[in-house]
Amino acid sequence: MTQIIERLEDISANYDVLLVDLWGCVHNGVTAFPDAVAALQGYRARGGTVALLTNAPRARGPVADQIARLNVPDDAWDTLVTSGDSARAAMFRGLVGKKVWFIGQDHDLTFFDPLSVIEDPVDITRVPMEEAEGIICTGPFDPLADPSEMRGAFLYAKQKGLEMICANPDIVVDRGETREWCAGALAELYKEMGGTAHYFGKPHPPIYDLAYRRIAELGKPVEKDRMLAIGDGALTDIPGAMGEGIDSLFISGGLAAAETRTEAQPDPDALGAYLSAQQIAPTYTIGLLR
Repeated sequence: MTQIIERLEDISANYDVLLVDLWGCVHNGVTAFPDAVAALQGYRARGGTVALLTNAPRARGPVADQIARLNVPDDAWDTLVTSGDSARAAMFRGLVGKKVWFIGQDHDLTFFDPLSVIEDPVDITRVPMEEAEGIICTGPFDPLADPSEMRGAFLYAKQKGLEMICANPDIVVDRGETREWCAGALAELYKEMGGTAHYFGKPHPPIYDLAYRRIAELGKPVEKDRMLAIGDGALTDIPGAMGEGIDSLFISGGLAAAETRTEAQPDPDALGAYLSAQQIAPTYTIGLLR
């Protein structure tokens, strides 16, 4: 059974590195959570390393700019790892071909910016679906529209044998008080229809491999038993940590706030029922990161 804790500092001395989800834990898509920022600043002041690990479908540069605008200060983290980085590397290695149909919004077009770390990258061209060799999905065209609206297009794409790169495995996210669909919802629909989707964010291994490399670049490589993953995703953050053999801290006041009846802290019975239904076993749980 998960252990409900009051504050991060109650357990943080047991860990040298935190792998911290962003959306729902550090900010809500509109502004940063002051208590979460203070907790991360305090952890770093005590000598810990904070790696922000996000399913954002963009390179780390644009994501760093975004969180700065949301009032997440530089002294709250050491390195940033995005599913976009991992997915972009696969794209430029030619995983789904050279001509791709892009599903997403204009603010994610930085996904196609050159990536110098790939040797002999493939020359990628965005084309209409009828001309495409593969699909790049960073999110829905309209995050408020039901994913089922893509069924017609996906049927055609599946018949063409197009494979998809899903740059954000999240199903939904809460922007302030509004719940939005993410790329993971479209990828799941495509798979249900018989299409092939490749995932590069949590809970899948590629993003963790990239995180370990980024942490090592800081000169602070550590064993997994000294890492703690923090997140509110019952389908992403916690299963990913479990798959990697890493302890985890579940933020019950994020996506699962209603199911766990979380106000300041989760209701223990509701939390237990939720974790059982989701078949996840976080090491610790807290209402909100603080």
